[in-house]
Amino acid sequence: QVQLVESGGGLVQPGGSLRLSCAASGFTLDSNAIAWFRQTPGKEREGVSCISGSEGSIYYPDSVKGRFTISRDNVKNTVYLQMNSLKPEDTGVYVCAADLGAPCTVIHDSIYPNGMDYWGQGTQVTVSS
Repeated sequence: QVQLVESGGGLVQPGGSLRLSCAASGFTLDSNAIAWFRQTPGKEREGVSCISGSEGSIYYPDSVKGRFTISRDNVKNTVYLQMNSLKPEDTGVYVCAADLGAPCTVIHDSIYPNGMDYWGQGTQVTVSS
């Protein structure tokens, strides 16, 4: 069964850090594009990172560039999102998604979500003092 399960969210103060995990089952992550999106009520969904297969590239939007880092552990079949220097505007439900057999797609400087084949349930990240 294909499944993506996120974990690692929580409540942190501004300036703090969190590391989110996206554990995959039923398929292998290393040959597929994996993206992290966040959704906050009243705001459009925003892709915050995408990593292609091992030969591919990594993308971050300006809103998180320099603060977020995506990485892949092929042994654990897990993708991570390290988030540092968190801001209140980073608050949202963070969801990982997989585009099987495809590179990351960036259109108008945003990660394209419609082609994603599988989505996780999400993990809540709240940045507040």
